[in-house]
Amino acid sequence: MDRLSSGSESGMAWEQGKAPLIVPVLKLTVVMCLAMSVMLFLERVYMGIVIVGIKLLKRKGVKKYKWEPMKEDLELGNGAYPMVLVQIPMFNEKEELVGVECRRWANKGINIKYEVRDNRNGYKAGALQEGMKQSYVKYCDYVVIFDADFQPEADFLWRTVPFLVHNPELALVQARWKFVNADECLMTRMQEMSLDYHFSVEQEVGSATYAFFGFNGTAGVWRISALTEAGGWKSRTTVEDMDLAVRASLKGWKFVYVGELKVKNELPSTFKAYRYQQHRWSCGPANLFRKMAMEILRNKKVTLWKKIYVIYSFFFVRKIVAHLVTFIFYCVVMPATVLVPQVQVPKWGAVYIPSIITLLNAVGTPRSLHLLVFWVLFENVMSLHRTKATFIGLLEASRVNEWIVTEKLGDAFKMRMASKGFKKPRIRIGERLHLLELIVGIYLFVCGCYDMALGKNHYFLYLFLQSMAFFIAGFGYIGTFVPNIS
Repeated sequence: MDRLSSGSESGMAWEQGKAPLIVPVLKLTVVMCLAMSVMLFLERVYMGIVIVGIKLLKRKGVKKYKWEPMKEDLELGNGAYPMVLVQIPMFNEKEELVGVECRRWANKGINIKYEVRDNRNGYKAGALQEGMKQSYVKYCDYVVIFDADFQPEADFLWRTVPFLVHNPELALVQARWKFVNADECLMTRMQEMSLDYHFSVEQEVGSATYAFFGFNGTAGVWRISALTEAGGWKSRTTVEDMDLAVRASLKGWKFVYVGELKVKNELPSTFKAYRYQQHRWSCGPANLFRKMAMEILRNKKVTLWKKIYVIYSFFFVRKIVAHLVTFIFYCVVMPATVLVPQVQVPKWGAVYIPSIITLLNAVGTPRSLHLLVFWVLFENVMSLHRTKATFIGLLEASRVNEWIVTEKLGDAFKMRMASKGFKKPRIRIGERLHLLELIVGIYLFVCGCYDMALGKNHYFLYLFLQSMAFFIAGFGYIGTFVPNIS
């Protein structure tokens, strides 16, 4: 009897507290989330219309600028070509092996330098800034940057540098990424879908309309005078590449994106590495937005429309709203309406808008359309970390400048795995379990059970699928598993 009476009292307390406290707050949150959904929807539709127009009218950003192949001059020889500095920043590669490789190329007559810092201040930005202080930089006109896992084709400079030579207003030529391990596991396929949209739509639209987009930190060629005028590399955020791009754009420099030029590279294939990468990619832009919003507004060198594009479209909608609405709306608020039936989400906000946004995102990778449901579930799981990182960046909290190098397995590691035997993996519960994912998974599962038993929303199928995705990630069964090698 005591248990029954305490249960009924708890139920009564829930019902009494729901009307004056929970219902108004939840209604307000639904309205805010619907507003953010509409913003994201309009942004995706705008991008879709522009990219279709670009394709039909053949008005890509590269078409705006003069390009002529570099011509040989028998008298001048190499002196006829501009000097290009190639920088390959390295962080977790073995120092002695890098040194040996550099000496091997130097013995072949290649002009190669191996520079080592005595500290890690500023991480990648600090390393690149230190590299620009070397004495030989003054003889160079342009600098091209490749991360260590990137594999450019032999004609990369022949296809990019002419843009800078013939168009003095251009500061940056950015190439597209091509993923060599996209088929390694389901997680890499999901990453490919997200990044293909970024490269085939977002970068292309920015290049064709406003001659501005975010530098991707690698596979791009900078005019050194533009880089210097913009203030060089800064380590104030974890997105030093985006920071430099915004500052250069505010100086009046233009960028061009060459989508046909693809550079091979590797996606992170372990869940741990991908989480760290996404934290940096979400926290950094939010923190940069906090630092630069007023500077962009006060700038006199760019047009009002470009300011609106950078602040609203580039930063606010894509770097903040997209993360917040994905997690808060679809993983917190909509499930909560199951427990509070007084609050309803209109069908256009719960079904139609997210479905159209999903389809528009999928156009970049047609070969993976059959994986669309898995992609949605996976993106919702990752939105948990992106949302957390976004708030850290906006509030400049403790992990705002956390920089952990993204681990890539590489071909050498995979060959070792194939050639050597494996020890029985030691399962460390602390490393394998991810508590946040498990908590959200339990919440969604409870909401799904309640909806199936007592609710009227019929969200339970989505809630069970989404909770399963959070459980799979929470128990570490996602991405490539790296066993111990004997």
